[in-house]
Amino acid sequence: MVYETGNQTVDEAVRRVLRGERLDRTDGLALIAQPVADLAPAADYIRSQLGDDTVDACSIVNAKAGDCAEDCGFCAQSVHFDTGIDTYGFLGPEKVLEAAKRAERDGAQRFGIVVAEKGVSKEHRPEEWEEVLEAIRLVRDETDVEVDASLGILTDEEAEILADEGLNHYNHNIETSPNYFPEIVDTHSFEDRVETLEVAKDAGMDLCAGVILGMGETPTDRVDAAIALQEIGISSLPVNVLNPVAGTPMAERLGDSADISTAEIVKTVAMYRLLHPEARVRLTGGREVNLDEDEQHLPFEAGADGILTGDYLTTGGQSPGEDIEVMERAGLRPNMDTNEFNPAAVKSRADDSTETETAAGTATSNATDD
Repeated sequence: MVYETGNQTVDEAVRRVLRGERLDRTDGLALIAQPVADLAPAADYIRSQLGDDTVDACSIVNAKAGDCAEDCGFCAQSVHFDTGIDTYGFLGPEKVLEAAKRAERDGAQRFGIVVAEKGVSKEHRPEEWEEVLEAIRLVRDETDVEVDASLGILTDEEAEILADEGLNHYNHNIETSPNYFPEIVDTHSFEDRVETLEVAKDAGMDLCAGVILGMGETPTDRVDAAIALQEIGISSLPVNVLNPVAGTPMAERLGDSADISTAEIVKTVAMYRLLHPEARVRLTGGREVNLDEDEQHLPFEAGADGILTGDYLTTGGQSPGEDIEVMERAGLRPNMDTNEFNPAAVKSRADDSTETETAAGTATSNATDD
């Protein structure tokens, strides 16, 4: 079967991807300039040919919140900005496990332990390091979800220990293009982020690394970020859309909405699918506030096949049941490769007004004694 839209640029890109060729920067720039009506279904076709018609759900816990020394301009957890969030030290292994079990119940296939700091340090904070390792062991041994983590910068030794403990994916987002990165962060460089990813990869972990859209970057920056991720070599590409938090430089610069339209979000997701045909392109933070309820399925009709379900680090998300409904509206179904669950039960809980717990997400409500 030959896929044809009548758009020569898009059709040729589809043919080349199906032949196993890797598209480059020139291709990405050409693709993102095409009409979304041509690009989105082409990317969805690639997903259908190379994927399995499922959406892989991950969930996270904010295991250590706030007081981060870095100055990422989008981040509510930086000590440099007055955002009014709750701050707390590491939750402890048992509380992390509780969050993982909620994620498992709500259909997550993988679960990420996230800390807000430049890096968990075996040398400088040995007690916290051991707690992190124990949390990884508990999630690994007592749930059916894959355990991932976002722990900041790593030494070679730390990365090897994490890999030996069975950590599956290491998350460390590049956020944006190398060119635009200095506009949003001063305290570390784009190259620092790449180095951390390389350390994790060399230790044997798969990589989860992606971007935040709508921070004032150009379409060219979005393409350049995709090319940088090609060079790094990732298996999961989270696509966040900025949700400006009051008190951060991004909120001061852009107000209360991201600098990107629905069509641009969908086009970027489609371009990422074509440049990363084998990766999970995962819709993550900010999608609910930047896409109307009747638009949330559109990225999943443009090549996306992953989602972050439940709450985020400092902001709430919609329910896992609502996320399943978004998948189904796009003609897809939840992935169950690692964690078999009952989607009907998850959707039922979304309709239960007495159900107050989220999948995992923010852990501030569980941090009262830290």
